[in-house]
Amino acid sequence: MSDVRYPFTAIVGMADLRLGLLLNAVSPAVGGVLVRGEKGTAKSTMVRALAGLLPSIATVDGCRFACDPVAPDQQCPDAPHAVPGTELRPAHLVELPVGVSEDRIVGSLDLERALAEGVKAYEPGLLAKAHRGVLYIDEVNLLQDHLVDLLLDAAAMGRSYVEREGVSVRHAARFLLVGTMNPEEGELRPQLLDRFGLTVEIAATRDAAERAEVVRRRLAYDADPAGFAARFAEDERALAERITTARELLPEVELSDVALRQITAVCAAFEVDGLRADIVMARTAVALAAWAGRTAVEEGDVRQAARLALPHRRRRNPFDAPGLDEEQLERTLEEHAEQPDDPEDPDRDPDGGPEGDGGPDGGDPDGGGAPEPGTAPQDGSTAPTPEEPAQPGTPAPQPAPGGGREATPVASGEPYRTRLFKVPGTGKGAQGRRSPAETDSGHTIRARRPQGRLARLHLAATLQAAAPHQVARGRDSRALVLHRDDFREQVRQGRESNLVLFVVDASGSMAARQRMTAVKGAVLSLLMDAYQRRDKIGMITFRGAAADLVLPPTSSVEVGAARLEQLPTGGRTPLAAGLLRAHEVLRVERMRDPDRRPLLVVVTDGRATGGRDALAQADRAAGLLASQGLAAVVLDCESGPVRLGLAHTLAARLNAPAVTLDELRAEGVAALVHAHRSADHDRKAA
Repeated sequence: MSDVRYPFTAIVGMADLRLGLLLNAVSPAVGGVLVRGEKGTAKSTMVRALAGLLPSIATVDGCRFACDPVAPDQQCPDAPHAVPGTELRPAHLVELPVGVSEDRIVGSLDLERALAEGVKAYEPGLLAKAHRGVLYIDEVNLLQDHLVDLLLDAAAMGRSYVEREGVSVRHAARFLLVGTMNPEEGELRPQLLDRFGLTVEIAATRDAAERAEVVRRRLAYDADPAGFAARFAEDERALAERITTARELLPEVELSDVALRQITAVCAAFEVDGLRADIVMARTAVALAAWAGRTAVEEGDVRQAARLALPHRRRRNPFDAPGLDEEQLERTLEEHAEQPDDPEDPDRDPDGGPEGDGGPDGGDPDGGGAPEPGTAPQDGSTAPTPEEPAQPGTPAPQPAPGGGREATPVASGEPYRTRLFKVPGTGKGAQGRRSPAETDSGHTIRARRPQGRLARLHLAATLQAAAPHQVARGRDSRALVLHRDDFREQVRQGRESNLVLFVVDASGSMAARQRMTAVKGAVLSLLMDAYQRRDKIGMITFRGAAADLVLPPTSSVEVGAARLEQLPTGGRTPLAAGLLRAHEVLRVERMRDPDRRPLLVVVTDGRATGGRDALAQADRAAGLLASQGLAAVVLDCESGPVRLGLAHTLAARLNAPAVTLDELRAEGVAALVHAHRSADHDRKAA
């Protein structure tokens, strides 16, 4: 791979992304930008190219924390800086790997030296390296939530804190934060989305000529990176100078009362939570004005700031797509464009007085427009319009595989809060909110010898291990004599996320519209529960003659909800095929991620058709899954006055509880507890 970065000005299209990044380069106080888009859209390329445009920074010579020689950080671990020399270097681009640990992010203390020698031996982390530069998190939605929260806290406060057993280190950490994500791989939680200042939705252009130009430039860069970069050197220099000029102009920009009233009115109209959106919009509007070379915020700046700062704050439901109603935005801006002459006069004619005299920013409703052409949302990509259908149309029924007629997909019922299902035992998977596990956070349950570098000292256990050896070690003072073998670390118990694999009966026996609506509503509710508990999910459907993996295990619960809405029904009931497909999927996933424990959710009425021994085959398949100690739940969808109880028979074979649709709701506490206890009793008795 070439060391020559792809030029920022050579990237075709994506005006919104370009603007969002440049505004953060002008004013890092905006709070960073989250780039959401499909794979292969040059998200990473553009972020890396931005770093080459940032002005070089002066640092204290030899300081590991990039202190500014004009105003060194008094809390810098390398302080005091006596008559500091100056070093000029480019701003760093720090890329955060997905598998990064907390110690790698914030730095780490050598606890052994701190206790045994009383020395603060601190190794800076990635936040220290990113100070006064760019921190880039690719696939931010795949990071553990507590790490994302830690990063966003540092970005908001401009300082990083490290606390280990009473020893504290803190240092400045101000950086331009950029995160990229592919929504198909899972969403960030709304509370974390809100912490990003701006968000930009991008998608590959559908224009053939523009796509051809993208390919042409990429091939030219691959063939001769240095020559290609030279072609855009003058454009890059001009853009870098414009960033510097805008930074210098930023303190002089005035945010008028009219513009501020428009900002707060827009945030109130869109019912965003808290006041962070108001502050971000104000900072973004000021940065837009500086970028356009103006010293006053205009209505166009407020409009563009809303398009960048509000869409991701509009989510009310985990399955809602980010979006912004343009008509509502324009209406709100128009209503608050002018300051009334006498707001306390109820008889004032709203049309009276000179037109456009409502303040320094009154007049032209467009307020000068956006600072750059092409910065409006591209092709409406920020959100689907309310008129877009939520599911496919209604084609004529087609023959289902394996015989019978395929029913038109029906909508899901309204989701509701479900009971919590856990995987028995204690795991060691990724942090989440479902099953008990040994995690980096949680309450301490015991001590053990360190496994690798000591990070979480168990002080009492360490002292207890060292105490019997003090005489033999010749202790002659108040200080303990500690050896490496004395140290113990904490083992903490929290909760982990799991792989929730749904096996859904989509056969003709489930095709009654009212029944399938209730079943889909139940599965959607379980999907929402999985979303809230940080789980991965997968979905298998069986009907006709086979079982299909309609959703390979993924973190994108939103995709699972979409596949569920489109699920047709009809045909025979190959229950054994569904269970065997689950066995194969779980076998593969166990090799990929051995620490993530699965939970199997079988959604069925228990019927099995398609052969003389269909029920016997299903029984053998269930026995195969049970022999592996798999945690499972059977959602019994049987209804009507006459019930065969086949789902309960299947549940017994799986050593799992059977839960009816009514018992799935969180209100059915007694029924669910009884089911779990009965299953545990039967398992122990067997």
